[in-house]
Amino acid sequence: MTSPVTGYQRSLRLRDAALVVIGGIIGGGIFLNPGIAAQRTESGLALLLMWVGAGVLTLIGALCYAELGARRPHAGGSYVYLREAFGPLAGFLFGWTMLLVIYSGSSAAVATIFASYAASVFGLPPGMATPLAAGALVLVAGINLFGLKFGVQMQNLFTLLKLLAVAVLVVCGLFLAGAGKTSVLAVDPVHAGVGFMGASLPVLFAYSGFTYLNNLAGEVREPQRTLPRALVLGMLGVITAYALVNVAYLAVLGHDGLALSHTPAADVMGKVFGSAGAKLIAVGIAISTFGFCNITLVAGARVLQVMGSDGLFFASVGRLHARHHTPNTALLLLTGWSIVLVLSGSYGQLLDYATFGDWLACAVGVSTVFWYRRRQPGEVSFKVPGYPLLPLIFIAVIALVVVQNLRDSPVNTGIGVAIMVAGIPVYWIWRRLFRPVHP
Repeated sequence: MTSPVTGYQRSLRLRDAALVVIGGIIGGGIFLNPGIAAQRTESGLALLLMWVGAGVLTLIGALCYAELGARRPHAGGSYVYLREAFGPLAGFLFGWTMLLVIYSGSSAAVATIFASYAASVFGLPPGMATPLAAGALVLVAGINLFGLKFGVQMQNLFTLLKLLAVAVLVVCGLFLAGAGKTSVLAVDPVHAGVGFMGASLPVLFAYSGFTYLNNLAGEVREPQRTLPRALVLGMLGVITAYALVNVAYLAVLGHDGLALSHTPAADVMGKVFGSAGAKLIAVGIAISTFGFCNITLVAGARVLQVMGSDGLFFASVGRLHARHHTPNTALLLLTGWSIVLVLSGSYGQLLDYATFGDWLACAVGVSTVFWYRRRQPGEVSFKVPGYPLLPLIFIAVIALVVVQNLRDSPVNTGIGVAIMVAGIPVYWIWRRLFRPVHP
């Protein structure tokens, strides 16, 4: 069966779709960012509430995207929703920012994490990290040029392996590494909390990626039924995994030890297996980050392809491979730009740009639920419960996070905003040169 709009083959089953959700969220954040979040909270209880609260917030966003996916079960995700609700300029700005910052920046940043851990596992010199990161992106693109089926099989394997790494970490932390010597919920007098907003960005980064499945909606079987179920099941799995991992960190390191740790996963595993344990979790992190890059590039390529087919990007990018039904030109373009960002070496900035842009785009995407409810009030297979309260809560919280980010990192955030705004004159120039399908 093919998608009636773009010719994509609907091959993703519920299991595949749920693993896409999990694999698109779990990257390197849960292995690295809990220490940063612990520095900005005052107790283990506050830290756990932060991670669970951010998970519930992300679940609300996923429920909203479940309705959007049920309404528009085709490739393109947020781009399609924004284009229909707010016009082609809004869709173009999303695609522009996605290409230059959000998906490419996420891929580049996480590929850099992959390379650093892979280099440590194989004893490679630090100078090999950059070419290794670029090589990983090339490998991911190459695998997905020949159809989604093989790419999904690989993705499922890597997602299951990263869940195994999470399970090993939890078991070691809760049962084998001297757990119980520290109080999980103890207050840390050294690290005074700065509240939700101060700790939100590193935690939200770890939850980024729940919208990727919607980009692949044109390849999901029975999408009106499968998309909502996969989003909810995937999110519940991620929230559970993240909560257990943080409990394991706190049980072994305590809140103060976690706040001082730059590599909490390695510290926990090192207490059980010594240097071999640290190397083992490095393998797990490398696998996790590699799988994340795979989903990011595959999902982003679908957005560019739909833009091209709409006339809002190059026509060649909008074409699918005749045999494999894959957006190969779009995939190579996104991969190429991601490699350029890897070579730039601006890992920290890429992380800021990607996180800020991704969550801002999510909030604007969720706002389209109101447009669809008003303009197309008919029956749909799934509607977000608690409407309009839950979408409003999601938008309001993300708006507060965005404002806080503007205050805390005005330079990096300002550059990210400037990149978005720069898309406006580019759009009008494009309209003068070409005639979009959706004027």
